[in-house]
Amino acid sequence: MAALLSHLRSGRFAAPIDALHLPAHGRGAGLPVAMRRLLRRRPGSWDLPELPQIGGPLESEGAVAASQRAAAAAVGVSACWYGVNGATGLLQAALLALASPGQAVLMPRNAHRSLIQACALGGLTPLLFDLPFLSDRGHVGALEAAWLERVLAELDRQGQTPAAAVLVHPTYHGYASDPLPLVALLHQRGLPVLVDEAHGAHLQPGVDPALPISSLAAGADLVVHSLHKSAAGLGQTAVLWCQGTQVDPELVQRCLGWLQTTSPSALLLASCDTALHQWQRPRGRRALRRCLDQGRALADRLSDAGVPLLRTPDPLRLIWHTAAAGINGLEADAWLLQRRLIAELPEPGCLTFCLGFARHRGLAGRMLRRWQQLRLALGSSTPLPPFTPPPLPLLGAPEHHLVEAWRGPQRAVPLDDACGAIAAQLICPYPPGIPLVIPGERLDRSRLRWLQEQRQLWPDQITAMVKIVA
Repeated sequence: MAALLSHLRSGRFAAPIDALHLPAHGRGAGLPVAMRRLLRRRPGSWDLPELPQIGGPLESEGAVAASQRAAAAAVGVSACWYGVNGATGLLQAALLALASPGQAVLMPRNAHRSLIQACALGGLTPLLFDLPFLSDRGHVGALEAAWLERVLAELDRQGQTPAAAVLVHPTYHGYASDPLPLVALLHQRGLPVLVDEAHGAHLQPGVDPALPISSLAAGADLVVHSLHKSAAGLGQTAVLWCQGTQVDPELVQRCLGWLQTTSPSALLLASCDTALHQWQRPRGRRALRRCLDQGRALADRLSDAGVPLLRTPDPLRLIWHTAAAGINGLEADAWLLQRRLIAELPEPGCLTFCLGFARHRGLAGRMLRRWQQLRLALGSSTPLPPFTPPPLPLLGAPEHHLVEAWRGPQRAVPLDDACGAIAAQLICPYPPGIPLVIPGERLDRSRLRWLQEQRQLWPDQITAMVKIVA
């Protein structure tokens, strides 16, 4: 039997006790009823091409086009497109629709690497702005309006004129602020706004007033939702929403044609349809509200029992602050995996669990026992030291052309020997896709010292060598 199929069929992956990771449907338990019925049909019967009756995301007729029109109308936007290669392909196409070759795009340092790749594909210059850093846990915090005003003032000081802007809302961990003033500040400058809201499809209006609002409600021009990260979609499903007058939907459609497959999976397209429809039905919204209440109740019980937690506005993210107990989150993850508790995101200072949309009966008791056992096995009376923020300017751009640095002659050197050189690679530890260094950036002494420090924290993610422009 092939190795992958063997793993998928093994008991370890097929039936873990607590699989608190993405996709958010919780190993199928949270999938919409219609999708579960479809998957019970004869295997392969749903693996269909773009038949005329079905069509595809870029076709004007067929069931997919009708579903996209209905979804856009239900949300109150002008258009939407389903994606079957995750949020990645939709983010890239959206960015290419916002700026032309030779132009610059303002984006935060926690932008996904797919957007850096889109800049390379489109001949764009990323103007990267720094973000607040939470030293006790090593996380990037939420962007606030006052911080963005500082960034825009620095933009003026440097004489930079971007063609568009990108925001991330919420972050992987669930940190979020009100996107309304952020979008307004950017629109005041005439900048169309793309929001990577991959982790925010469940920020539905009218469900829970304590949740942050969606970027769609804040007026963002283009918004991407990952339906397997924050809705009950299968892996690789996503949707791109378009509204307002600053972006031409026909141009978006053309850019999607560059990057989307001409053979989309009918199964994944059906999953896009059912995942979005679930939030539009009263029954689905009630189920979402129950999941949010369940997440808050779980966090309250664990916190009351002494488990150090980090709260974010998203109740579906449960973050153990392992650093507070002197435990490296990567070591905690390896220990818990052997005991069949699977987290989504291990980091040196934390362990993040994604509760998703399945019910978790008895989870609080099981997690409390595991925490107590973990603390006895690996804990310390001394918390881990604070994490060092990256030595980054408030606003910066690559000194070398992004594509030339990435594709041109390069050589690998030890980090200690790279001072003054131009990076020719992305350095991207977990969380997946958040680059610490992008091609074209100059590696100065302070950045290299910081990378060496990060290498001690992430030994499997940051190597001792770095590729530089030859």
